[in-house]
Amino acid sequence: MDVADFDYALPTELIAQEPLPARDEARLLVLPRAAGRGELRHESVRRLPQLLRPGDLLVVNDARVVPARLRGHKVGTGGKVELLLVEPLDAPLAPSAAAAPVPGVALARAPRDWLALGQAGKPLRDGAEVDVAGLRFLVVENRGEGELRLRLPAALAQADVLWQFLEDQGELPLPSYLARAPSQADRDRYQTVFAKERGAVAAPTAGLHFTPRLFEELAFRGIRVAPLTLHVGPGTFLPVRASRTEEHRMHAERYVVPRETVDLHARTRESGGRVVAVGTTSVRTLEAAWDDAAGRLRAGPGATSLFITPGYRFRAVDALFTNFHLPKSTLVMLVSAFAGLQPIRLAYAEAVRERYRFFSYGDAMLVIE
Repeated sequence: MDVADFDYALPTELIAQEPLPARDEARLLVLPRAAGRGELRHESVRRLPQLLRPGDLLVVNDARVVPARLRGHKVGTGGKVELLLVEPLDAPLAPSAAAAPVPGVALARAPRDWLALGQAGKPLRDGAEVDVAGLRFLVVENRGEGELRLRLPAALAQADVLWQFLEDQGELPLPSYLARAPSQADRDRYQTVFAKERGAVAAPTAGLHFTPRLFEELAFRGIRVAPLTLHVGPGTFLPVRASRTEEHRMHAERYVVPRETVDLHARTRESGGRVVAVGTTSVRTLEAAWDDAAGRLRAGPGATSLFITPGYRFRAVDALFTNFHLPKSTLVMLVSAFAGLQPIRLAYAEAVRERYRFFSYGDAMLVIE
């Protein structure tokens, strides 16, 4: 398909720059998934428990955003350098351990080599060193297009020390359309209230709307919630430079699907309930973990570069709670695959007319049967 098919006009003033005072006071556009099943409806996120049915299952991504953007200078020249740690290359991330001094990777030793994105006035060559707060980071390999193999200093070899260093020296990697530096308030509001597993460099933003009160109301109505983890990478926000969707390459992202989530998913389907994915990251994880032969999800860790575009047959998801996404992005392609390209065009046009707030701190949409 032509990437241009997923473009739309968005006034810049509709890009939400700050979160609302309360997470669940966002507006909610309800879009029937099947044609002829009703018109678009304007609701609020607080009404979500009434819009679902007892026996439905919400699947949320509990990834926690790491303050992984570091600012330093090139050793020898003093040139300014910005680094973004994306994922470890020489050891896997493990689930959080309750006993860890800082929540995060449950490893006694931290991974030393990381995939990173680097920005500098001049290219960072192999062997270059970057000083960040008195510690030296080594560029092992410049892979091109801003990608680096970066070796962390030995002083950060312990997992708890590494995470504390990032908490002290790092910045949250807010997306570029938030045209401002991250604030202290973002440390709270750019995380979901259920964020647990460290490793993401972008928030699963549909989950930002949920509050403890909303979860209590969902439980009261018999709507269950199950977690999974997909560590959202920077590829989420990279522009699609190809003119055809078939030419775009997705970056792989790591995920974990707990056994309890697999069992809840199966019981929900067996009892006639609907599986409602909270966010596109939950959709991609559920679909990547689906086992066609078994007719159910696979538990455990994995990685996916699944690129969902119109024509994809969904197996693991029945409904979608999501934010409004960037024009021509892989995310708007995914929601177009789920709801239909023309219905999404009409829904987005309606959201613009009604002055909905867009992107990470914006309003939400529910696509449901």
